[in-house]
Amino acid sequence: MSFTVKDAATAYNSFNQYFYSENDKLYYANTEKKAIGAIWTQAIYWDMAMNVYKRTKDAADLKRINDIYTGGYNRYDKYNWNNTKEWFIYDDIMWWVISLARAHQVTGNQAYLDHSVAGFKHVWEGSYDPVDGGMFWDFKHSGKNACINFPTVIAAMTLYNITGDTAYLQKAKEVYNWGVNNLYDPNTGRVADNNVNGHKGWSDYTYNQGTFIGAAVMLYKATATAAYLDQAKLAATYTQKTMSDVNGIMPAEGDWNEQGVLKSIFGQYVMMLINDAGQTQFLPWIQKNINTAWGNRDVTRGLTYRNYKVPCVTGVLQSYEASSAVYMMQVCPPEGKRKAKSKKQKAIVADGL
Repeated sequence: MSFTVKDAATAYNSFNQYFYSENDKLYYANTEKKAIGAIWTQAIYWDMAMNVYKRTKDAADLKRINDIYTGGYNRYDKYNWNNTKEWFIYDDIMWWVISLARAHQVTGNQAYLDHSVAGFKHVWEGSYDPVDGGMFWDFKHSGKNACINFPTVIAAMTLYNITGDTAYLQKAKEVYNWGVNNLYDPNTGRVADNNVNGHKGWSDYTYNQGTFIGAAVMLYKATATAAYLDQAKLAATYTQKTMSDVNGIMPAEGDWNEQGVLKSIFGQYVMMLINDAGQTQFLPWIQKNINTAWGNRDVTRGLTYRNYKVPCVTGVLQSYEASSAVYMMQVCPPEGKRKAKSKKQKAIVADGL
């Protein structure tokens, strides 16, 4: 049985009930509500809030977007990117750079864009390798991970789309090309987690597949270069056919750690492939994952679990591991809720999305 738009609203309201701190305007790490969650995951939850507002256009949802910005501003030294206590690895910054740029697109708030531009500049100057290419994930430059390289492309493309500054487009192309050559298998669509001194670390994570897909789709939209789309489709196929089980259910990820949020990120970008690049063949797969997770929810609390195939735990639950299914429900339409915009447009779009 398919989830509904009403279910998507219920799931989001439940997530906020159990994890959102009205005082901090950020999210708790778990249902005990004793500590605020990890810095980078707050940006992902902020993305979710933006996706909800895009779906509902409700004033309360817009208020939450602005409130979460305030929560981050107050907690993370007013988005002072030079504070090496709050910001201790480059990818933590880049997730916020992406979200701040998106928040500007949604709200028109110039301060959000200013923070994003400054954050991108800070990371580029500290992380980019002008000799060998690519982005280092940490301040000590120990390795070049997918979690900084492909988000950098997404951030650059988002800022390019906002500002029209072609320097961002050039940076995006440059980092993406490095990533294809150093963090990607062109035969399978598999994305490596890291590259340390030329050695690829082949660990499979949905968020790396997702940010690769998002980077490729954004470049495809900007350039109409078919190779980008082909690479994005191959990465999605690898996630569906190799990383998922025989029924197409994605891996659990996140045994009591922040990895529980990874499928949220994948959901953001696979839906970009579906909606913006017209690759609707992947839609039933995503809907099946959501339906499986929602079917196994904790009915009492309305919370979902990182392992979609088993009933949600009824005790202490992390926001990370509860986030991905509810996130995907905000960006993916229920079954039977899609229609063509026009006869000429082959790509179909979701009602209300």
